Amino acid sequence: MKNLKRKSIIVSIFLSVLACVISLFGWVDSVFAESAQDVKQNSGFAQALHLEGNWVRSDGGYKLVIKDVKPDGSLKASYYNPKKINVSVAKWTIEEDRLQLFVELRDTNYPGSTYTLVYAEQKDVLDGTYFLAVTKERYSIRFLRIPKGQN
Repeated sequence: MKNLKRKSIIVSIFLSVLACVISLFGWVDSVFAESAQDVKQNSGFAQALHLEGNWVRSDGGYKLVIKDVKPDGSLKASYYNPKKINVSVAKWTIEEDRLQLFVELRDTNYPGSTYTLVYAEQKDVLDGTYFLAVTKERYSIRFLRIPKGQN
């Protein structure tokens, strides 16, 4: 009887230790997964800082101003045609190792028009698509950086 009680205690202790080890490995895996995501986001942030500045669309006077780029993907964007148009959403992401910028406009004559842009570092341009919500048409566009002092 004593041996059975002792074995039962030993098995209980063993199972408790095993449960702790299993949960520890789960925690370690989640920590490493979060760390890998943080590293990817932080390396993207260094890239995203290149977005800051004044940009003009190559086919006209449409102006996009990007500032306050943050590591979480947020930024402040202003858009002018030539008057200021409300920007409802502006964010950057890294998709397929490319820096992307998304801007949504919500204002009179801009009921959800969007820019989906990719930063081309070699040329220092933003290339992408403009979706004109009023007509539901898409246009290939390019933004060129306005040199500092030439706002």
